[in-house]
Amino acid sequence: MSSHAETRMLTKSASASDVKSAERVHHALTAKLEKRALIYFAERMPKAVNSDHLTLLGLIAQFLAGLCYVFSRWNKYALLLACLFIALNWFGDSLDGTLARVRNCQRPRYGFYVDHVIDAFGAVFLMCGLGFSGLLHWPVAMAMLIAFLLIFIETCLATYSLNVFKMSQGIFGPTELRILLIIGNLALLWHPYATLFGRHFLFFDVGGSIGAAGMFALVVAATIRHTSELYRQEPMQ
Repeated sequence: MSSHAETRMLTKSASASDVKSAERVHHALTAKLEKRALIYFAERMPKAVNSDHLTLLGLIAQFLAGLCYVFSRWNKYALLLACLFIALNWFGDSLDGTLARVRNCQRPRYGFYVDHVIDAFGAVFLMCGLGFSGLLHWPVAMAMLIAFLLIFIETCLATYSLNVFKMSQGIFGPTELRILLIIGNLALLWHPYATLFGRHFLFFDVGGSIGAAGMFALVVAATIRHTSELYRQEPMQ
């Protein structure tokens, strides 16, 4: 066997091991309750349904949620459908990995890659839907998308570099963001505007700006923390 072939095999083996052995850190507010609920659903899932089906469900649901935001431009009650699809996105996106672990049929590299790529596409669908909805201005929607993608990229790099997969940033994770989005949708049905300092702003402009600023702060803090940790592990000679 050639040295190049041996290197490829060793790299492939090491990558699979690294992904599978990465420590999963999840300290979000709903983490414990969510874990129990997901195991409950996974243990009762029909055999005909596998993790790929759930991953696809999560992607389609997020795409449809984005479409509902677009339609809410003409009918505000489309926001109720958006809430339903956000809940279905949680079900598919969160349950696929749990189902694989419960059935002991994990595919570490495949699952990690596909799940994260789909999350990225789903975020684009959702934020573009919000941008087209008129519920907030495009700059705010793009700021939220950029902030989310920065967290997404930093998390993937930290998983690879530190062998630690952080599923939440502090007490906030994807589930908390979905819950806030659903609450915001329901609030919009009655109060599309917020008043600050005597001026009226779109409700989602205010919430989105706060959310984007918070995510930017979290990713900067995580970047500083992880850079410092890696420097301690690999100091300059």
